[in-house]
Amino acid sequence: MKTIHRALIFTFASLAACLIVPAPRAADPQAKPAAPKSGAKCEPAKPAAKAAAKDGDEWESVFDGKSLDGWQKTDFIGKGKIEVKDGAICLGVGNDLTGVHKAEPPYRMDYEVALDAMRAKGGDFFCGMTFPVGANCCTLIVGGWGGSLVGISSLDGMDASENESSASKNFENNHWYHIRARVTPHKIECWIDAEKVIDVTTTGKRIGMRFGEIESSAPFGIASYNTAAVLKNIRVKPVDGPDTPPRKD
Repeated sequence: MKTIHRALIFTFASLAACLIVPAPRAADPQAKPAAPKSGAKCEPAKPAAKAAAKDGDEWESVFDGKSLDGWQKTDFIGKGKIEVKDGAICLGVGNDLTGVHKAEPPYRMDYEVALDAMRAKGGDFFCGMTFPVGANCCTLIVGGWGGSLVGISSLDGMDASENESSASKNFENNHWYHIRARVTPHKIECWIDAEKVIDVTTTGKRIGMRFGEIESSAPFGIASYNTAAVLKNIRVKPVDGPDTPPRKD
């Protein structure tokens, strides 16, 4: 009986030892991290994916109102004086073109660009805004060819005075106009103040610039022609589609 009793005590003690789980050891702050197992990859954490751009009011200023920082004076022959004054870029009367440009555009597609422009002196275009349409560029002419023409140069090799974007509008000197262009894969849309002045479906069309000095404004620039102009509030933002659907011709 004593032998059986001792055996039972030994058995119960062995079971109890198996059921007792030791407490985890506290981490040693001086300990080095364990080396990765053979074949394991040590890669830095990837940054979170950038949220898709949405069409909203997230305007980004591309002119600080104090200097031409980020801009270059376009090297037109006979250009007028260019200076920043009272929060605006002042383009003096040239013989014939005067302007500024950025070497890299903020966007090439799915964006809007806007500015306020004024003709201070002269009678020709006070805003020849060149902007990208994908890999190509074109120029929105405001107040050209005698002071009233609005249009895109060029579409299928035709200037603003010749293609379907051509329109006429009266412009007063020393008056501010709010100008806005929207570029999406199949459309170019432009507004002056609240009026939509250009709505062109670009599918199948050849987008380009008028041959000559104006090409120096590419990829993103603003010029005047034999006219003193004042420019301010130049800004851009991404958009997620055209303002109105393209026509189905």
